[in-house]
Amino acid sequence: MAQQARPGRPRHAPGSGPATATPREQILDAAAALFAERGFAATTTRLIAERVGIRQASLYYHFAGKDELLIELLHTSVRPSLEAVRRIEALVPDRATAAAALYLLALIDVETLSRTPHNVGTLYLLPEVQHERYDSFRAERQELQDAYSRLGAQAAWPAVRDGTGPQRLGELLIQLTEVVIQIRRSREPDNTDAQTIAASCLRLCGCSQPEIDQARSEAGDLLART
Repeated sequence: MAQQARPGRPRHAPGSGPATATPREQILDAAAALFAERGFAATTTRLIAERVGIRQASLYYHFAGKDELLIELLHTSVRPSLEAVRRIEALVPDRATAAAALYLLALIDVETLSRTPHNVGTLYLLPEVQHERYDSFRAERQELQDAYSRLGAQAAWPAVRDGTGPQRLGELLIQLTEVVIQIRRSREPDNTDAQTIAASCLRLCGCSQPEIDQARSEAGDLLART
């Protein structure tokens, strides 16, 4: 006997997103699009459900509300980079220089931010994101910033490290990487943008062009080990 479908799941209109996407992925894509188009406050779960082509009750089968949707979307802009840097730092300093590790982290972070649906990084500064319900996202972003601080402090020349301080250096490095969010407002970023941003991170640390070239070369080898 065929298993009975759970209530609230059937569609009533064509869905949003790729045909191969799961209902959860389609809901996230529709939410990201509407948050970008209309703003978070003006977007309702009814509008999201309509964009996907499902009943509002079906959306609540997957998500408790639009806050949970935004939290999940924000995590997609940080978590891949955070998982990568944990592997990268495990190789420093025995198998990789800090400069190469920082260069690679910047490349990966740019790629992560470039792939987030509908440039959700633009939502970082929403007042709602400062609410305690978003603590898990802010904690992950802080962990990523702390990794920038550690690698930056190891890669920086003493005058830069001592003059700036590791914490402030980490703040500057992560914000330099996040410039890709602004680039996406006008065009799609490419590999040249990623390489330029990664090199700029090392320049901020006081690295010379030969040191940057060396780090770029070593980052390729490091990537193969992670």
